[in-house]
Amino acid sequence: MLPMTGRLIAVDWGDRRIGLALSDDAQILASPLDTLVRRLGKRFPVPRFLELIAQHHPVGVVVGLPLSGEGAEEASALAAREMAGTIAGRSGLPVELWDERMSTARALRVIREQGGSTRGRREAVDALAAAVLLQHFMEARRGQRAEPVEPADR
Repeated sequence: MLPMTGRLIAVDWGDRRIGLALSDDAQILASPLDTLVRRLGKRFPVPRFLELIAQHHPVGVVVGLPLSGEGAEEASALAAREMAGTIAGRSGLPVELWDERMSTARALRVIREQGGSTRGRREAVDALAAAVLLQHFMEARRGQRAEPVEPADR
């Protein structure tokens, strides 16, 4: 379980882009942080992630678990679980998985509602999706939303 105070960093997994978001110390507000880009089939960019950990000093990490519309785990969810294990092992921070269904769609809706365009801004969208994911997680912990995803038995 993640501490209830202190900054959290969220990771919104993607095949090419990995959106990152950061909370405030009180875990009230999530903000987009960065987007890590990797070549298809390559590993999670751990060195850059560890630089951000050292810079922002989070107390825990929330990793988005990309479930299917029906809630099933497919290949992308397994890859996210593997990435969560890598993050936990390399950062030494506690990691919690969270259902990320629709986080990108919500981020796109927010941008459009504000009259913005997503053309040429995929990295910004991915970081915003991570912020949506983290905001949802923090609100749920305060009892305002659904329960977290339980880790699958291995």
